[in-house]
Amino acid sequence: MRPCRVWAGDPLPENLAGVEALVVMGGPMAAYSDAGFPTRTAELDLLRAALAAEVPVLGVCLGAQLLAVAAGGTARTGTGAQVGWGEVRTRPAAARDPLFTGTPERLRVLHWHADTVELPPGTVPLASCERYPAQAFRVGGAAWGLQFHLEADEAAVAAFVSAFPEEAAAAPGLREAAPVELAALAPHRDRVFGRFAALVAARAERTATRTFFTPRAAAWETRFAADGPRYEAAVARLGLSPGQTVLDLGCGTGRALPALRAAVGDKGAVLGVDVTSAMLVTAAREGRAGHARLLLADCHRLPLPPGAVDGIFTAGLLDHLPDLTAALREWARVTAPGGALLLFHPSGRAERARRHGRPLSPDDPLGEPNLRPALDGSGWQLDRYEDAATHFLARAVRTC
Repeated sequence: MRPCRVWAGDPLPENLAGVEALVVMGGPMAAYSDAGFPTRTAELDLLRAALAAEVPVLGVCLGAQLLAVAAGGTARTGTGAQVGWGEVRTRPAAARDPLFTGTPERLRVLHWHADTVELPPGTVPLASCERYPAQAFRVGGAAWGLQFHLEADEAAVAAFVSAFPEEAAAAPGLREAAPVELAALAPHRDRVFGRFAALVAARAERTATRTFFTPRAAAWETRFAADGPRYEAAVARLGLSPGQTVLDLGCGTGRALPALRAAVGDKGAVLGVDVTSAMLVTAAREGRAGHARLLLADCHRLPLPPGAVDGIFTAGLLDHLPDLTAALREWARVTAPGGALLLFHPSGRAERARRHGRPLSPDDPLGEPNLRPALDGSGWQLDRYEDAATHFLARAVRTC
């Protein structure tokens, strides 16, 4: 955990490298004004980057308002302070939400705010009340905003009362009621936050990949523009025939997709799969969607039936896989017997190690002594291995 006490001068992360989630808490500042809030712009930029890379976010009170603004909504002053214990009602979408499913229709929570938000289009409302409808919401698949204080315990309630006595005076008995209110709230609080923690942990590897590639996606094609002929030559080594079905796993901006389409012809099928939506957006911008269907998916869990494809092409993906063996087994599952797998990189292992300032490790999973048994144990048989200065290529065939 890395606490950033912005009011005390703690610096915000410069980017999302190494960040598996953001939890953005409350404060007396306004999400719509820099007055008394010097980090507002930086926090909004960080939240926008998190939304773009699908980094899990939990925003509470002011944090929820900042999340809404980062997503394209509007924060504004409300019709007066909402302070004290009060009821919210879950919305229909809460029954299908990854965090809120199972939460009762009526829930008493701690309110402490005077501002509110207009949610942007596409936001999923999860809880509301008559006075301030935007009480809980989800943006995309991994960012939640809570206007109320689900996280509060007795110490937090006491701190609120001490810090804001005038506001607390408008809610008589607030502190005295806390033990009973919190006891009733506790199981729902623990369930929601436990699910968020579990989601963060389950997505950690994909989050790392997305935080690396998302800010690089727009310039990726320009940066590696000279690699096109190498990709075409590698695709030719896959040995595809017209009418077959082929996957490009970790397709990125889709540099190999035109060559794959040419190999299988108009009657064949090409799927470009990537876990980073920004890469697929760039692929579409470059016109690659005309050569393949682009699919946002985890390469460890492909939404395909067994034996659905005749070949798999992947360039540079193995360096970013958390579990090589599990991936190879999944790829074998979706490949028909006799189908081919081509692992490619437009530079050799030694060159990549030198470029990154590290020695070539004997534990490198792409080293032949490591890769061959990994393939053999996953339903593949290695039939070609090339580790040259100009490229890396390994071809394997799906065994029966």
